[in-house]
Amino acid sequence: MAYNVVPLTKLIEQFERLPGIGRKSAQRLAFYVLNLPREKAEEFSKIILEAHEKIHRCPICQNLTDQELCPICQAEDRDKTTICVVENAQDVMAFERTREYHGLYHVLHGLISPMDGVGPEQLYIKELLARIQAGGVEEVIMATNPTVEGEATAMYIARLLKPLGVKVSRLAYGIPVGGNLEYADEVTLYRALEGRNEI
Repeated sequence: MAYNVVPLTKLIEQFERLPGIGRKSAQRLAFYVLNLPREKAEEFSKIILEAHEKIHRCPICQNLTDQELCPICQAEDRDKTTICVVENAQDVMAFERTREYHGLYHVLHGLISPMDGVGPEQLYIKELLARIQAGGVEEVIMATNPTVEGEATAMYIARLLKPLGVKVSRLAYGIPVGGNLEYADEVTLYRALEGRNEI
């Protein structure tokens, strides 16, 4: 007879649905949650529900926020002439950790991927165009990942923005710090040469 505790199996299945979590990791997480004191387990579940209830998309940039507008769109000291277009809210967090970018963002919440049934209409591209057409934006930085989908999305948006008279730039690619040329692929080396800067 197989060992099967239905609530435990359901809990493992829920953890398995999380991105990057395999069966063994899902089991570890499920047993961790089961071993929490009841108060901690209740607090954990309340925090998940609270996040679902309070977090929504900023009506301007589509970033996640618990306020009417996200803190970046509210900030007076941000450069309102530059918008960095990213795939998801995690990318905003990554840029903010650098403390080097001081412009605004626009979150697409995905990339164009015909294989996955995702077209431009499923992304927040219309909202980006409306922001540009409202005026005041001089540059749009395409910061999608250097994948086939990321490149296709960046090129599609760039074509839409060109007639609007804004500068459209793309993040530079190349050899990572600490990387070894010997192990770099041809495309990475080509991009590194193409995006070289004067020193």
